Amino acid sequence: MLVSLNWLKDYVDVALGAEELAHGLTMAGLEVSRVERVGEGLGDVVVAQLLERGQHPNADRLSRCRVTDGSETYDIVCGATNMAAGDRVALARVGAVLPGGFKIQKAKIRGQASFGMMCSERELGLSQEHEGILILPPDLPLGQPVAEALGYPDALLEVEITPNRADCLSVVGVAREVAALTGGELRVPRPRVPDAGPAVAAETSVEILAPDLCHRYAARVIRGVTIGPSPAWLRRRLLAAGVRSINNVVDVTNYVLLELGHPLHAFDLNRLAGGRIVVQRATDGEVFTTLDGQERRLGRDTLVICDAERPVAVAGVMGGLNSEVGADTVDLLLESAYFLPEGIRRTSRALGLRTEASYRFERGTDVEGLIRALDRAAELIASLAGGTVAAGIWDAYPTPHPKRRVGLRTAAIHRVLGVEVGADEAGARLTALGMTVRARTREALEVEIPTHRVDVEREIDLIEEVARLGGYDAIPATLPGAAVGSSPLPAAVVRGDAARDALVSSGLYEAVTLSFGDPRDDQRLGGGAADAPKVVVENPLSRELGILRTSLLPGLLRVAGLNVRRQAGDVRLFEVGRTFHPVAGQPLPREVQRAAAVLIGSRVPLGPWAKAEPVDFFDAKGVLVDALARLGVRDVAFEPTADLPWLHPGRGARVRAGNRDLGWLGQVRGERAEAFELELPAVAFELDLEAVGAGATGPAPWRALPRYPAVERDLALVVERAVPVQAVLDAVAAVGSPLVRSVVLFDAFEGGRIPAGQVSLAFRVTLRSDERTLTEGDIAQVESDLLACIGERTGARLRDS
Repeated sequence: MLVSLNWLKDYVDVALGAEELAHGLTMAGLEVSRVERVGEGLGDVVVAQLLERGQHPNADRLSRCRVTDGSETYDIVCGATNMAAGDRVALARVGAVLPGGFKIQKAKIRGQASFGMMCSERELGLSQEHEGILILPPDLPLGQPVAEALGYPDALLEVEITPNRADCLSVVGVAREVAALTGGELRVPRPRVPDAGPAVAAETSVEILAPDLCHRYAARVIRGVTIGPSPAWLRRRLLAAGVRSINNVVDVTNYVLLELGHPLHAFDLNRLAGGRIVVQRATDGEVFTTLDGQERRLGRDTLVICDAERPVAVAGVMGGLNSEVGADTVDLLLESAYFLPEGIRRTSRALGLRTEASYRFERGTDVEGLIRALDRAAELIASLAGGTVAAGIWDAYPTPHPKRRVGLRTAAIHRVLGVEVGADEAGARLTALGMTVRARTREALEVEIPTHRVDVEREIDLIEEVARLGGYDAIPATLPGAAVGSSPLPAAVVRGDAARDALVSSGLYEAVTLSFGDPRDDQRLGGGAADAPKVVVENPLSRELGILRTSLLPGLLRVAGLNVRRQAGDVRLFEVGRTFHPVAGQPLPREVQRAAAVLIGSRVPLGPWAKAEPVDFFDAKGVLVDALARLGVRDVAFEPTADLPWLHPGRGARVRAGNRDLGWLGQVRGERAEAFELELPAVAFELDLEAVGAGATGPAPWRALPRYPAVERDLALVVERAVPVQAVLDAVAAVGSPLVRSVVLFDAFEGGRIPAGQVSLAFRVTLRSDERTLTEGDIAQVESDLLACIGERTGARLRDS
């Protein structure tokens, strides 16, 4: 928010320079991000009067003018067209230096001598307006420096208002802070309304049908106004705040908003059916045209201001085109209201419409201060636009706001801030901020909170006020004390860290995605088993973030697709996070800690020694088995599955350990990956870390280095193609021989002499004893037992040589 230092001085005496004031405000919690000087270096530019304006004899778009500063007359060639004889203008005479270092010199333009320049606002550094020269008020004395005549130089402070400090969204609000910091006296405008007209009850009425969304609505009626341009002082004030001047009535409402922080709206009374106001919810799907000319579809939760027949404004956001104040307006109804912040925030977001009014209503306005704002606007309109103000105010106040009282203990101040602040000092600081101390002891205060401080609700809020008024830089820097305990970390933290370490050790990189998900992700994954109940976000940031995720896969696929589109083709990503699943009859969802990974691209780096083969199911399986082993799960089984619609049939498996389902593994279907803008083959897996933790058997037992040699035997078996390899491995395990140390599949072959529908599987079996060197008899017995058990369980037989 831009705050003019000159405007600020209307409400509090400021002896500090702009930079000192900016530092003081920043240390009090109102960060001033920038100080801009305006109107400096204009000492050589004076008020002048245009005596004559004629056509340049040698140029169609230039004028030849005669201008006087009260002492001398100058011939000036000018390209602007917005001036006429008699206008007061800003004259830079020969020798004057304008902002930016531009020096005015005598010049000959198309054969005509020019002894100076009539300046625009941009040339004077006052604004970016350059469509014409600056026309000054007609009562300014000739020859007076323009800066002095217009109240310059000035300094504009850009104050970054935090969302909780709605009370500072006005010049008076910032002045209140300055007064508290400097010990100055705050001068709040006390309007005197010349309300000599008929009673307001005879002119209009207000009915509130949605008191939960509109807590208070006040109105005044002014008849016989004359719409016209605003005076120069008002235009300058608006300009300093970055607001464009429209007309005297609209400018007054904007001025009061900036001055007091409370939004107002002026209706053309004669365009209100029945001359009355009804505050109610909109009809669902109703179309309404706002002041910007846009048609907007309203929802049932939108609060609208209506006349006797139709909506005339979206409450707290923007007025309607059907009731705007125009050049032909003569009678006004002025609105000043308090709307529920949550309702305005919801409406503004739903309509995609952000205004100065909604910005303030969303943060909370002063329910008691709205009458002062209404009176201030009525006073200024009567002064600038004429008219007769009806006697009294129509004030509908169905939802009163009692003033809050909050206790403050001096011991709590010391505990939080680390400095001693007595009750008297704390009370003085709070009183300087407009609060009232109703009771006081040496140990505690009872403080009444003014209604403009909507952010102060608890003791800690008062402590913050005491701290910031004393200056955050006055609080000594100390290291916080902490008790060191031996309490173990929560199991979920330990599991998550262990999973991260395991997956990083396998060459993967961690990704962190949002816990929110897109409701359409189920369709992208193919529905089916993934189409489970969801936790719906009531007020999502966007449609794509409307639920809490039930799987980590969609987020990883999106990130992988982004990497591929940015030429990072080899992707190895994992995430450890929580998924959320609603539980019938429970207010909170069940949270499940999971780990997921996505692998894309080449198996090994491109080089002369390796082919650029893409990663496949077995690469992901290797990563998964290694990670599970590091997590203490070694007896892992993979069961083929076809009930996961996002995985290729025959290339997907359930991951199990004993009787526990740990997750899934497989290759993502191409069309499912493309739904997430990923056009390369991808393999992925997802684990339930709680199930993994329950299935862990602890670290592997330590074994000494073998003292006796191992013996390897290769077994080539012919088996039906439908028999999984795991069935063969299970048969080997069922033999239970202590001599079998490992079994590895190293070849699979079909065709040739292998019958159709069958496959040759070659296994390498490693045998070893910890007590002696194996004999041929030992080896033959184990081999015979293995073939017998495998044949009985799977129907496999030795392949003929």
